[in-house]
Amino acid sequence: MEEVNAAGGAKKKLYSAVQPTNALTIGNYIGAIKNMAAMQDEYECVYAIANMHAITVRQVPAELRRNTLSVLALYVACGIDPERCTLYIQSHVPCHAELAWVLNTFTYVGEMERMTQFKDKSAKHADNINMGLMDYPVLMAADILLYNAEVVPVGVDQRQHLEIARDIAVRFNNAYSPTFVVPEGVYPKVGAKIGDLLDPSKKMSKSSENTNGTVFMNDGRDVIIKKFKRAVTDSGNEVRYDPENKPGVSNLLSVYTAFSGKSIAEAEREFAGCGYGQFKLAVGETVADALAPVQSEQARLLSDKEYLNGVLKDGAARAYKTASSTLSKVYRKIGFYQL
Repeated sequence: MEEVNAAGGAKKKLYSAVQPTNALTIGNYIGAIKNMAAMQDEYECVYAIANMHAITVRQVPAELRRNTLSVLALYVACGIDPERCTLYIQSHVPCHAELAWVLNTFTYVGEMERMTQFKDKSAKHADNINMGLMDYPVLMAADILLYNAEVVPVGVDQRQHLEIARDIAVRFNNAYSPTFVVPEGVYPKVGAKIGDLLDPSKKMSKSSENTNGTVFMNDGRDVIIKKFKRAVTDSGNEVRYDPENKPGVSNLLSVYTAFSGKSIAEAEREFAGCGYGQFKLAVGETVADALAPVQSEQARLLSDKEYLNGVLKDGAARAYKTASSTLSKVYRKIGFYQL
C-alpha cells in the first residue's frame, strides 16, 4: 500500500544517514536530525547510522559500538519514530558494500580525487589516506540508490557527494536500462551549515581540536552557556543577520531560530537594542533548555538495550527487503548469475 502525505499525495522516498563518530553536535541536530524528525510526515523515510563510513578514519572499536547506540537513542529522543520510518545500522545490511563494489566500476578515479572532502581529510589524516577515504562517495551513492530515494537532505558540504551519486545513477541507467532513481537534493535554508562558535567561517565539527567552539548534544547546561558566552561576534553592537559582514552574530541567530522556532526577523526584533553579552546568554539558555528533555530521554532509552536492539532488528529487516530487491535487479542487469 502506497503511503500518502498530509496533502493526500504519494510520499516520496527519502534517505539520510549520520556517522556515529564522537558525540553529535547541535550542528548535526540543526542540519540533519531536526529535519529528519520533521520530514517523517511528508516523506517515506529511510534513516541509517553510517558506521561503515565512520571507519574511513581509525576508530576505537568499543567507542564506535557505544556511539552507535548513543546515536540511535538520540534519534528516537529527538522524535524519529521507528514505527514511521526505517531506522537501521548501515553494516546490518550487506547490500551497501555489495552495491558499492558494482558502482565502483561506473566511477572514475579523477572524480574521487577531486572531491573536496577527500582532499580535506587526506590533509588532516596524512598518515592514513586509505582507499575507503577516497571511495566514500561511492558508498554514499550505494546507500542512496539502494532504497530508490527520490529525495536526499544534504548540507552544503555534501552537495558534491550527491552530485556524483546522481552521475553514477545516470551512467548505470544509460549503460543498461532505467534501474536507479536519480535523487534530488533538499537544502535547508537556515542552519544548513552551523559555524564553529570561535571561528564561524568553519563548520561546527565534532572532531574540532578546540571543543570550546563546538556544542555537543550531550553537553551539560553550564558547559553550553559558557561556550556561547565565549562565542565570537564582531566590533559592532547590532544583532542583525548578515553572514558576509557579521558572520558570528549571523551564526548565533541561526542557532537561536533553530532552537526557539522563531524566524530571523522575529529574533532581530527581540534583540534590538540588546548588547552582545545579553544576546549570547539568551542563545545559550535557549539551547540548554531545548536539549535538557532530549538528554533525559536519550539516557532513559540507553538504559533499555532490549528495546534498542528490537528497533535495530526490525529496521534492518525492513531495510534489507528493499535493498536486496534493488541489488538483485542490478546483478541481473550486469550479468551476474544468480541462484
